[in-house]
Amino acid sequence: MATGFRTVGFKGYSVKFSPFSDQLLAVASSANFGLVGNGRLSILGTQLGTQTLLERKHFDTQDGLFDVSWNEAHENQLVTGSGDGSIKLWDITLNSHPISKWHEHKREVMSVEWNYVTKASFVSSSWDGTAKIWNPASPQSIRTFSEHQGCVYESAWSPRQPDQFATCGEDKLIKLWSVNQPHGKSIATFGGHMDQVLSLDWNKYAPEQFATSSVDRTIKIWDIRNPRGQLAMFGPFEFSVRRVKFSPFSPHYIAAAGYDMSASIWDVRNGSVVFVHDAHREFVFGVDWSLFHPGAMATCSWDEQVHLFKVPV
Repeated sequence: MATGFRTVGFKGYSVKFSPFSDQLLAVASSANFGLVGNGRLSILGTQLGTQTLLERKHFDTQDGLFDVSWNEAHENQLVTGSGDGSIKLWDITLNSHPISKWHEHKREVMSVEWNYVTKASFVSSSWDGTAKIWNPASPQSIRTFSEHQGCVYESAWSPRQPDQFATCGEDKLIKLWSVNQPHGKSIATFGGHMDQVLSLDWNKYAPEQFATSSVDRTIKIWDIRNPRGQLAMFGPFEFSVRRVKFSPFSPHYIAAAGYDMSASIWDVRNGSVVFVHDAHREFVFGVDWSLFHPGAMATCSWDEQVHLFKVPV
């Protein structure tokens, strides 16, 4: 049984549980499917003793929001990526304006992720073909990485190597980077998808491994020690998978969400589906696991619904 909250007038793009509180989650959303119009950052809370989702606060922006990430060093701060190329840092104890803003990307910012090892910086990726490293105390980005051709859909930090992150993009490639690498060159490139690579996430228990999803309607598992080929592949599915997310409690389960309007849980050991959440009525763009309660999950969708539910893993 899922608990729901409606982001009225705003299509959900990203949902993230707080790393500090089991009562909070954030949702990045956009009006008019992100094509034109405003964005909204919603802070939702679960009411103690119930399964009710309530809005604690929201912040409206001039352009759509496509991703959100909690500040790993500050429980009340989040960073968002926007359709106008800007990145904003918010404090949920305040009522209106962001506390910092950066605008170096030339096109939509598709992903933002805080470094959860060092906790001192975050990475962004954009339709302008670049990924950038930021420190919230600096008015400019620290470094820019620009080997992809076309949109960089997602960037994600390694759970073991604090200086390394991976990116995936429109050019069908996944690239591994180090912030310490001279001249900003990638240290490995992974090819094998037949179309745009939309999402990636690292396995927290086997930190050499990561998963990707693609417009080619497959999910692939990779090992950074072997760039020449994937470890496993699931699919092809009927529709593309927009988001993949490894469980924070087990190396064996991965969540997938996308254009079939559902979120499903896969066992990577045998490729079996162990759970399907099919209550949404539009594309599911965001999915996340709670860091406090095993099996607790959240999704957000273009149907303007945020769902909170439990899976048996």
